[in-house]
Amino acid sequence: MELTSRPLVYALAALGAVGLVAILWLWPKLARQRPLPMLGRIALLTVVQLAVLSVLALSVNNSYGFYTSWNDLLHPGGTPLALAADHPKAAAPKAGALIQPSTEGGLETIKDLPQGKPEEVGRVDSVRITGTASGLSDQVFVYLPPEYFVPRYARERFPVLLTLAGYPGPSLHLVEGLRVPQTAWELERTGRMAPTVIVMARPSVAPPRNTECVDVANGPKTETWFAKDVPAALRATYRVSRSPASWGVLGYSTGGSCALRLSLRNPAVYPNATAMHADYQVPNDRWTDGDLFGGDKTAALHSDVDWRLKNLPVPKVSLLVISTRTEEDYAATQQFLATAQQAAEAHPDFRADSLFLDDGGHSFETWRRELPAALEWMSDHLKPPQDMEPRQQ
Repeated sequence: MELTSRPLVYALAALGAVGLVAILWLWPKLARQRPLPMLGRIALLTVVQLAVLSVLALSVNNSYGFYTSWNDLLHPGGTPLALAADHPKAAAPKAGALIQPSTEGGLETIKDLPQGKPEEVGRVDSVRITGTASGLSDQVFVYLPPEYFVPRYARERFPVLLTLAGYPGPSLHLVEGLRVPQTAWELERTGRMAPTVIVMARPSVAPPRNTECVDVANGPKTETWFAKDVPAALRATYRVSRSPASWGVLGYSTGGSCALRLSLRNPAVYPNATAMHADYQVPNDRWTDGDLFGGDKTAALHSDVDWRLKNLPVPKVSLLVISTRTEEDYAATQQFLATAQQAAEAHPDFRADSLFLDDGGHSFETWRRELPAALEWMSDHLKPPQDMEPRQQ
């Protein structure tokens, strides 16, 4: 059974219950002060305690997504490539080798995805992407819209929206908690969103550390993963646009911070970004396990999105910032938007919009209220791809 599967939790809970009943039933027989009865008592108590602790640990993990598979748990930090590309023993990757089908992530637990044929409701795939530039590997979900499967669109490519969960949430939170594919399908069905390939990922490719989508000093190259590996793998596997103008990134909480950072630092990759309830600086706390930049103050400043707009060349990007007026970081959001407005006045190619709810907290209930507007804004800014598949001879 998969690490995140509910049957595993139920099985361990049942084991604990059986062990408890066994203790109540057999305790009188095991009360004698002899080696075998004593070992029996120890064994029963150990089984019950391990079962209870395992259920608690799995429940916490399933809620927060520290590990999404047994491979994640047993081999933390992602799967590095065995050899560099220029190593004499390294073979050229086969077509599609960067993305492989996966049973990870817990997609089978989601019951409210639209039901029907792919050409009618689209499809959500669980895949594992292996990066050549970062050496990282992680599981993501890919939503393919209905048009992707319709014959008359067989030569067309589609815009791409990378969506990022919060920390330490797994990619499943984007399907289960935020309901990204369900909402996108409804918007597309009613003509409020263009058919778009949506990639759903977690921001920390190397759990349990919160890497904030940056290249960690002497650590995992998370920014490289999102800025180079993910686009390269998607373009090599799916019919998606080659033009950066058709690409964007959206996230909530830590994922929103990543969206701003990835766009401002990589405008040629993600020129459109939406941040929902984001932070604007990379924290230095127990979740990041200290300073992600290894004491490099320049690197830290360059990842501060507010500082970037004030002190570095302003890129050609379009941003949307979404939050509520009751959010804890409302003042920080207003400060960032003031900086962004000054940048927009001086640089016409830069744009920053904002949307605010009057109330709401840092929760899925609030983010789900904001998501339709966020997806519509993104769709309006993702330019329709002009590139098409070459004709078959």
